Amino acid sequence: MLGWFKAKFGKKKEAELPADEAVAEATSADAAGAEALAEEPAAEPAAEPAAQEVVVAEPAEAEPGETPVVSPVQAEEKALPKPAPGKDKAGKTLFARLQEGLGKTRKTLLYRLDTLFLGKKVIDQELYDDLEEILITADLGVGTVHALLDEVRREVSRRELSDPAALKKILRDRILGYLLEVDRPAEMVMPESGPFVIMVVGVNGVGKTTSIGKIAAKFVRAGRSVLLVAGDTFRAAAIDQLKIWAGRSGVEIIAQKQGADPSSVVYDAMEYGLARDIDVIIIDTAGRLHTQVNLMEELKKIRRVIGKKLAGAPHEVMLVLDATTGQNAVSQAKLFNEAVAITGLTLTKLDGTAKGGIVIHISRELGIPVRFIGVGEQIDDLRDFDPREFVDALFLNGGGNAAG
Repeated sequence: MLGWFKAKFGKKKEAELPADEAVAEATSADAAGAEALAEEPAAEPAAEPAAQEVVVAEPAEAEPGETPVVSPVQAEEKALPKPAPGKDKAGKTLFARLQEGLGKTRKTLLYRLDTLFLGKKVIDQELYDDLEEILITADLGVGTVHALLDEVRREVSRRELSDPAALKKILRDRILGYLLEVDRPAEMVMPESGPFVIMVVGVNGVGKTTSIGKIAAKFVRAGRSVLLVAGDTFRAAAIDQLKIWAGRSGVEIIAQKQGADPSSVVYDAMEYGLARDIDVIIIDTAGRLHTQVNLMEELKKIRRVIGKKLAGAPHEVMLVLDATTGQNAVSQAKLFNEAVAITGLTLTKLDGTAKGGIVIHISRELGIPVRFIGVGEQIDDLRDFDPREFVDALFLNGGGNAAG
């Protein structure tokens, strides 16, 4: 779990982390990562009140009139349960859940590819035309599809292939190659010391706040202290929703009243987190229409405030996108990237679309790695994105065998 954060956490030199705080992760690689976390030293117990108590942070110097509030974990909320290693409550493997979540995309892509290749005896222009239609329908994007087909043609010519079924493996390998090309090692984003700061951006309605809550829960299960920051002060509902997720995850949250200056909230949160040696600070931001200039200027200001309080931060600027919006998600990504330099993507609602190819297209188009994908409503359905696992889930049949 969260493999790209491990480099930073591996450098902490503190007291021993209790073994029962380490949790087996979704895959065997993730499980090994969790064991490593269990052996790491943990921070000295802070003199601050526990997450269940109300804590009031000191006012920020830049905004003496504002007083941030660290909300308590709400008593009626229960701590998030720890999942069984590698399986959900129904006993399904997490890979099977991923396949299930990508079911609509699989029907659009894999099953149509199978039908096409089984019905063709030779590789000809008609096959390429049909293949192009299938890939575009899966929302891989025109540019990505044309690049794929060019490479397929070259490979067919080079290897003198004649069996249409052989094209599926070529497609699979090239799609995986596109995703691996933009996959970045954790060492490129890890701070040497201090909290790992994630600034989360995205338009309203994409599942941004829910994704923040689920990411926070992942860190809590890995034995890390987390601080949420309610930087979207334009909607009272956004603040309230983030407080609910803080309660579910058992973490603290910095929040002010609706209409407060977002930069002031972020400033106070950074001071609070730095003073208490918080491991991870996750900052929510406003999400009005991405075409509004004022929103982008506000996000730039928040980014500057974070950087002034902690050199090199934010270490991750994560854009949350709704996969069901298709090519509009690409437009959003381009605009946000121009404003605040996106470093990672989270794509939600992949279980609700047949156009999951947008993951491939947006990665290749912008050269930005995907960090998480959402394939369901459950807490574990926000998955750490693994390019190989994703491609396998698309191209393996229901029995787990290679399709084609």
